[in-house]
Amino acid sequence: MRCPMQIPGHIDPVVTPRSVTPREDGRVDLMGLTKLQIRDCLAEAGLDAKAAKLRSKQIFHWIYHRGVTDFAGMTDISKTQRPFLAEKFVLGRPQVVEAQVSEDGTRKWLLRSDDGQDYEMVFIPDADRGTLCVSSQVGCTLNCRFCHTGTMRLVRNLTPGEIVGQVMLARDALGEWPKGNMAGFGDDDGAEDEGDVGNYRSDGRMLTNIVMMGMGEPLYNFDNVRDALKLVMDPEGLSLSKRRITLSTSGVVPTMAKAGAEIGVNLAVSLHAVTKEVRDEIVPINRKYGIEELLQACADYPGANNARRITFEYVMLKDKNDSDDDARELVRLIKQYDLPAKVNLIPFNPWPGAIYECSTPERIRSFSNIVFGEGISAPIRTPRGRDIDAACGQLKTAAKKMNRAELDRLADEKSAQLEGSAD
Repeated sequence: MRCPMQIPGHIDPVVTPRSVTPREDGRVDLMGLTKLQIRDCLAEAGLDAKAAKLRSKQIFHWIYHRGVTDFAGMTDISKTQRPFLAEKFVLGRPQVVEAQVSEDGTRKWLLRSDDGQDYEMVFIPDADRGTLCVSSQVGCTLNCRFCHTGTMRLVRNLTPGEIVGQVMLARDALGEWPKGNMAGFGDDDGAEDEGDVGNYRSDGRMLTNIVMMGMGEPLYNFDNVRDALKLVMDPEGLSLSKRRITLSTSGVVPTMAKAGAEIGVNLAVSLHAVTKEVRDEIVPINRKYGIEELLQACADYPGANNARRITFEYVMLKDKNDSDDDARELVRLIKQYDLPAKVNLIPFNPWPGAIYECSTPERIRSFSNIVFGEGISAPIRTPRGRDIDAACGQLKTAAKKMNRAELDRLADEKSAQLEGSAD
C-alpha cells in the first residue's frame, strides 16, 4: 500500500490515492472493499479462484449487512478456515478517542485511523429521522472563514474504509445490526455456533440519513467518497437509498456533474453569500469558481428536479450577508438559473477566535420571510450539539490549526495564485 505524497498546495490538492490505510501488524483491513476487491485479497492470500469467489460473497454480507467485526462470528464459514482469515485480514472500525453526547441528544465521536490521524463524525437524532454527518478528509483545504474546521490544514484524504467505517461505527453504537441466524445460512461444518440461535430479523433503523458534511471537501476526495457511498447504497451492503444521502460541496465546479453522474445522491451547496466580494472573503474557493459558474453547475446537476431539490446552505453572519437586499438577491439568482432549490438558513455557531457574530433572530426571520414569500423554502435550522462543538462549522481535531494571522496570509497567497493562474 502506498502512503500519501506531500500535498503540493492548498488549491485543488492532489493526494496519491490509496484504498486501505496500512496497519502495523501487516494485516489487510477489508472494510471499504467491494466483493471483487475482497475476492482478489483472498486469492492473493492463497485461496483458489472458486473458494475466493464464494468467501468474498459471504464476507461481504457479514461485514456490511450483519456488522460483524470478527471472523469467528461468520457462522457459514468453516471453523477451520476462520483462524486463517483472522491471521491475514481484519474487519476494522475507527478507534474511538472520545465520545460525547449533547444536551439535545446529538452525539459526536473523535475518531483515530490506523496511522494515527484524527477526524470527527456527528449523529443528529430527530423524531422521524436520524442523520449521520460523515467526514471525508482529515482537516480541510478550503479555509472558509466562518468554519472552525477551516482553521486546520489538510492532512490527507480518508479512504473508502475510513468513510464507510464511520457509518458502521454509528450503527454499532445505535445497536442497529440484525440479530439471530439467517435462514438457509448454516456453518460449513453443519453446526451452529452456540449462542447464535433464534430467528433472523431485520433491524429498525434510527440512522436513516447520511450527509457528507463533516470535515473536508468531499469533491476533493471524489474517488474514495464515491466508492464508499456505493457500498452504503449497495442493496447487498448497507442498502441506504441514494435519496437519503446528501453530498455537500463548497463549489468544486469541475467535479459536480461527475458526482451527479457517478454517485447520484442529493446535492447541497455551501453558498453563504450572494456577492463576489463577500463570498470571496468567507468562502475563498469563490475566487477560483465564481457564483455564476457555481450556479450554472447546479442547474446542470443530473437528476435535480422539484422532487430532488438542490439545498443551498447559508450561514447567517451579522452585518455580513444577512440583509434584506441579500435575501432578495438570493431569490433573484435562484430564479435566474431556474433552480429547483431550498435554502437552509444556519445561525452561525461560534468557536474560539471566530471574527464573526451570529445574526439576530429577528434578522434571520426577516431574511427567511423574504425568501419564503417568493415561493422558495427557507427554513431556519435549529442549532444542534453546540455544547459539545458538534454544530455546523464547529468540527475540529487536535491536528494542526492556524491562527487568524496565518489564515489571512494563506488567503493572500491563494489570491495571488489564482490571479496568476488566470493570466
